[in-house]
Amino acid sequence: METKTPPIRHDPIAQRFELSIEDTTAVAEYRREAGRVIFTHTFVPPALRGKGLAESLAHTALQWARAEKLKIVPVCSYIARFVERHPEYNDRV
Repeated sequence: METKTPPIRHDPIAQRFELSIEDTTAVAEYRREAGRVIFTHTFVPPALRGKGLAESLAHTALQWARAEKLKIVPVCSYIARFVERHPEYNDRV
């Protein structure tokens, strides 16, 4: 049986995307400035790793950046690798 991923919440004040499960929170953090978004950090607690949560966060965050017409600056190593594996985001980098 496949477990459904809980909804991802965007907190623009904290400048991050959040996914809470099992009393812990996974995040994709960013800074928004001058027509671009700088993805700085992605973190999934050790107990939740291997469940595709970082991928869900990255996809949601990058789709938001596309909708906002922001250039993507992937400082975070996870986001950088995600963009490399998903060339559909190359036009935003």
